[in-house]
Order: sequence, then structure tokens, then C-alpha cells
Amino acid sequence: MEYAYVTLIAAAALWGAAAGVLVPRPAYRMSVEPEEAWRNACPAGHPLTGPAQGWLGTASCASCAVSPVPAVSAPVPAATPGPGAPEVPGDGPPDADAPGGTDRPDGTAVRAPAVYRNSVVVPAVTALACAALAAAVGSRPELAVWLLLAPFAVLLALVDRHVHRLPDQLTLPLAVAAAVLLGGAALLPGAGGSWPTALLGGPVLGAAYLVLFLVNPNGMGFGDVKLALSLGVALGWYGWEVLFVGAFAGFLLGAVYGLGLVVLRGAGRGTAIPFGPFMISGALLGMLLGALAV
Repeated sequence: MEYAYVTLIAAAALWGAAAGVLVPRPAYRMSVEPEEAWRNACPAGHPLTGPAQGWLGTASCASCAVSPVPAVSAPVPAATPGPGAPEVPGDGPPDADAPGGTDRPDGTAVRAPAVYRNSVVVPAVTALACAALAAAVGSRPELAVWLLLAPFAVLLALVDRHVHRLPDQLTLPLAVAAAVLLGGAALLPGAGGSWPTALLGGPVLGAAYLVLFLVNPNGMGFGDVKLALSLGVALGWYGWEVLFVGAFAGFLLGAVYGLGLVVLRGAGRGTAIPFGPFMISGALLGMLLGALAV
């Protein structure tokens, strides 16, 4: 039995690592402002090609080996050009320490932020989350649901981290998928949760976030309300106590991060932070505790 348990955790980690390799590309393509179209080219301008019209594939651009990532800050030139010097196109500042990349007309290189250049980070995070879920849930049928949804949660966290946006194309289908897949898991022997409570958990948590949004629209985005629907379904599977713990953990993590910004960077009350990653992290903690308690 112990061998099977270890094998299950290892298999979940391998799944997370493999799925995590495919996360950076859609994260880059979806990291745009709401009025902008999805990106269809790498920072150097080469079209992103591959399966599913270029949505599936590794982070690297096949044409120039540049990791596609969003430009999360204004471009910073390598040096101040002299009068009459031509403008240099590019999505972000050059990084002389980064390997790989193509050259701009002035000889500087097109580079990607470290979180995408380092192809280990995102797969490692996804693998760790999947392994933790497998360790807590064991061989119960809902584990398959969590493993399928985990890469999409990481994808949402990345997009929100970079552009403070949670696209409807991910949040709403994720809520429906969670409800449907958990309904299937509930039909199998050994399921460790309650499907009716999961169905109620989504609207309940979504309604709570909606109230917070209406009270303070500047403090919370409507995308967070939509994300709460899917997280409520997942947390509700293990009961109302778990739903409360997971939701509270998200607020607690967000508060700690905000306090850290105030202390270390002098951020003010009006400083915007992406709340999606903390909602997802808090929900993961709640689900782990709920699964262990079953």
C-alpha cells in the first residue's frame, strides 16, 4: 500500500510537470488588457505556431528561441539614444545576463523575464501542487478532477500576476468543468466529498465576493467574483468549514503580501495587487486540509 501511495504522488508530480511546461505560452498570449486581442506572436514578432492554433506548445518561440512573455512594464532602452536616433522596437527591456534571444536592429537582444526564461519554475510549481493534492487526497476519485484543474489554476494565477486580469474564457468554463467533473467523481465508489454541497459552494462564495465587489469596486475586480465560483465548487466539495477556511486563507495571504509591500516598498493603500493568486493558494490550502480530514 505504501508503495502504491508513493507511486501515486510521483505520477501526480510528473503530470503536473508535463502540464506546467505548456502553461507559459497561453499565459503569455492571454496577458493583455481587456480591450486587446490575444497575442499571436512572440516578442520578436514571429508567429506562434503549433497545435490548437499555437496555443499548445512550450514557452520558447521555435523561430528565435525567445521565451514568450508579457511586457509588464514600460520598455526601457539599453542606452539613451542621441538626437535623431531611430526608435528601437521591442516588448521589454534587454537583459544582458539572459541566454538566448534574437537581436534588435541596434544590436541589443530581445529577452524575457526570468519567470519564463527559466523553464523550471512554472512546471515545478504545478508539479508541487499536484503532488501535494495526491498526498492529501490519495486514491479517491476526486483526485483526477483536481489534477485536471490544477494547470488551469496556475495559468489563471500567472495571467492575473502579470496584467491583473482573470479572463472570462478561463474562469467561467473552469466553474462549469469543476461542477461537472465532481458530479462524475461523486458517482464512483470512495469519493470523499459531497456534490450537492459543491454545487451550492460555488454560488455562495461567488455571492460573498460579489458583495465585497459592490461595497468596494476599487478593492476587488469582477474577475475575482467569477473565479470565486469555481473555487467555491472545489472547496464546497469537502464541506462548509473547508470553504470558509479556504476563503479566509486567501484573504490572509493577500493581506500578508500587501503588508510586505507596505513595509519593504512603501506601497500605499491605493496600490493594486493581483488577488487571484492568493485566492487560488488559499483554496489549495483549504482543499488539502479538507482532504486530509476525510
